Amino acid sequence: MCGIAGIAGPEQHAAGAEERRAAAGRMAQAMAHRGPDAQGLWQGNGVVLAHRRLSIIDPGPAGNQPFCSADGAHVIVYNGEIYNFRELRAALSGHSFRTRSDTEVLLAAWREWGEQCLDRLEGMFAFAVWDTRQEVLSLVRDRFGIKPLYYHTSGARLAFASELRALLASGMVPRKLDQEALVDHLRRGAVHAPRTMVKEVHMLLPGHLLQWSVKGMENRPWWTLTAQVDPAAGGEPRERIQAGVRTRFVRAVEKRLVSDVPFGAFLSGGIDSSAVVGAMAQVSTTPVHTFTVTFDEAEFSEARYAKLIADKFGTRHTEVRLRPDDMLKLLPQALAGMDHPSADGPNTWVVSKVTKEAGVSMALSGLGGDEVFAGYAVFKRSLALLRRNKVMAVPRPLRLLAGTAWEKMQRGAAGWKVQELLKLQGWSIADTYPLSRLAFNDAELSSLLAGPSIGPDEVALYVHRLLGAAGADRLPLLSQVSVAELCTYLPDVLLRDADQMSMAHALEVRTPFLDHHLATYVLGIPDSAKYPHTPKKLLTDALGNLLPPEVTQRPKMGFTLPWDHWMRDPLRTFCADRLSGLAKRPQFRAAGIERLWSRFLHRDPAITWSRVWMLVVLEEWLQANQVD
Repeated sequence: MCGIAGIAGPEQHAAGAEERRAAAGRMAQAMAHRGPDAQGLWQGNGVVLAHRRLSIIDPGPAGNQPFCSADGAHVIVYNGEIYNFRELRAALSGHSFRTRSDTEVLLAAWREWGEQCLDRLEGMFAFAVWDTRQEVLSLVRDRFGIKPLYYHTSGARLAFASELRALLASGMVPRKLDQEALVDHLRRGAVHAPRTMVKEVHMLLPGHLLQWSVKGMENRPWWTLTAQVDPAAGGEPRERIQAGVRTRFVRAVEKRLVSDVPFGAFLSGGIDSSAVVGAMAQVSTTPVHTFTVTFDEAEFSEARYAKLIADKFGTRHTEVRLRPDDMLKLLPQALAGMDHPSADGPNTWVVSKVTKEAGVSMALSGLGGDEVFAGYAVFKRSLALLRRNKVMAVPRPLRLLAGTAWEKMQRGAAGWKVQELLKLQGWSIADTYPLSRLAFNDAELSSLLAGPSIGPDEVALYVHRLLGAAGADRLPLLSQVSVAELCTYLPDVLLRDADQMSMAHALEVRTPFLDHHLATYVLGIPDSAKYPHTPKKLLTDALGNLLPPEVTQRPKMGFTLPWDHWMRDPLRTFCADRLSGLAKRPQFRAAGIERLWSRFLHRDPAITWSRVWMLVVLEEWLQANQVD
């Protein structure tokens, strides 16, 4: 796990080469938190590559990067882990290896099989390979987008890095706010790839390959989720399906325990993290080290369930109690760790801090379990909406009138989201799903934002294309929701948060539920085998008696800090100051920001804490990164 960066393009003179080397050095330094163990820089004809290393596998200096092939024909900088690197190494019998690292195996695989090697990789990765003879730079991102990769092009030059802030540190990227990305961020709480909050900086999409040379640039997918869904379970009996899930899940956990440094697990006490810890206990030769954040506010604390799991599996359990005063002290540091503005990021920052301070450099997480196994309320809600498709028989003008009346009668999200539903032109999963992650509708955006009119919802259009692709419309309905979650909310919110906030502490986080063999198998399973009448029924049945009923049958709780309490009292001044700063920016309407804050303070049910906190964090990020 590391930070990578580089610059490619024609050099006009010697001074230009030195300037480029200095810029790459600044990018590497901006990512020092990602890789405190080593720093490296390599420069060749027309390219410079930089690397910051967090040593997990073969931690000695022989595995440092940039890593060059023995003949000097290829150079790689790589962020991530290839879990099956030992199997790949055995298959590459014609290569002579100098290290025990997965980096060298990855480079050898690229040299042996070219981009076809990507289909053989099991892991999380973002890497760049420079071909010194062909003078071609290849950038690659893993299937689900677990590891980030940003890039900027200007003329014939390309710059890339693991973090947006690193590109800004290069001095080559204008610090200009992308207006369309701003709208996207307010709509859904995150900017969705390939856009970023900074104009002219893009994020490489999950499962994509970008190849650059002075002749031009090509960006294309090398893996597509909907095309890889495994239909094997379609006609199998329930017992066989459950066995298939259990085998793949335990194997996914086992593969992610390859490490030459101490490791642990995040344990919230929910089904996903408890399942990961249970499987770890089964396959690990040493006691698992688990970490839980608890709160004084009982309604937010899952400490009792986490301890139940810790005791059951005999883990070395670390529990940290977080109080409002503690969060006030830690909040500036947590916000400073954000590479991209995020309302939920501080949650992961806190548990990552505790984990790293305990001497652990790698931790497993239950992230992805809800998306793969239909754990969120949106899955059940989507099926319920489809059963109400007769509403589309009502003429649209009448639906619009009914929606307006409902919104006036029903305060809160339930009111305005029903209004948005009744505006829809269709009633498929592709139509209704995008509303599930909507934070502000267009009318509210218009009250907050100045300037040009609000553009189309790019995420909604993307989901339509995604689920309208060949084969996607034949997937089980719950799997269609999973695909939408796995291709939007997961990479652009949850995985981005997990990466930026864990790597702020040089902590690697691994996600067994996003093993592609497991995920594509589950997506091919009929709805009848996983209908969520209880949370993640398919997963809990597949695990048998691994988890106690106190965990599998309790109500779902999301891992969140008690912001609603804090924002009205200990964080009130902090929030008011940031909102005041945002209101002064030309992109915003001051009256709209002030009205939103007032409604929140007066407990208007339509204004949840997350809608306000999103704006607070946005202003903090814009100030810290001098983006305007």
